[in-house]
Amino acid sequence: MRIRNVKNKEEILNNCSKFIDNPKDYNGHWKDLFKNDNPIYIEIGMGKGKFIKENALKNPNINYIGIERFDSILAKAIKKIDADIENLYIVRMDAYNIDEVFSKEIDRIYLNFSDPWPKVRHHKRRLTSQVFLDKYKNCFKEDEEIYLRTDNKDLFCYSIETLSKEKFILKDVTLDLHSKQDNLITTEYEDKFVKFDMPIYALKAFKSKKK
Repeated sequence: MRIRNVKNKEEILNNCSKFIDNPKDYNGHWKDLFKNDNPIYIEIGMGKGKFIKENALKNPNINYIGIERFDSILAKAIKKIDADIENLYIVRMDAYNIDEVFSKEIDRIYLNFSDPWPKVRHHKRRLTSQVFLDKYKNCFKEDEEIYLRTDNKDLFCYSIETLSKEKFILKDVTLDLHSKQDNLITTEYEDKFVKFDMPIYALKAFKSKKK
């Protein structure tokens, strides 16, 4: 994916009150940033922010954190996010470091249109690989919830396999999300795919820590 450079992107990021450049400093203390004990949902790979912004506006009693590693994409997202959305913050980081940023704090993870890493030698980089599922374990506060959407059938099948191996219960598994549900909050990528009648694969994965 080619990413167009955004001029003055560092200035845009540094002038935004919703941008967190030192996320490791909040490890174990994100509720202090939000100043409440509401559930925390994160989106890994938030893109331009449409999905997480609309969710934050719709659900004021849930805290949201959008994660993105590319500065130019973050700068574009920040331009669309109002400073007065109290339950939303944006973080610059590589998802590989997620277990260094969150500790027993997260209630749900959204994986929307993640990089499919199609080559077999790169499968460990997939956000539903065993490598990442192990990292997520430390992030979840109690029960584990992972919501996945993708246009890539191979990634979807792979994710079903890895999540099932980890004893997640899979619900609302669908090969064509938009044929079953209306009024969904979507991502920018998703809107493009749906416009061209491309199927969206989706699932919700749950695992309880209670024995």
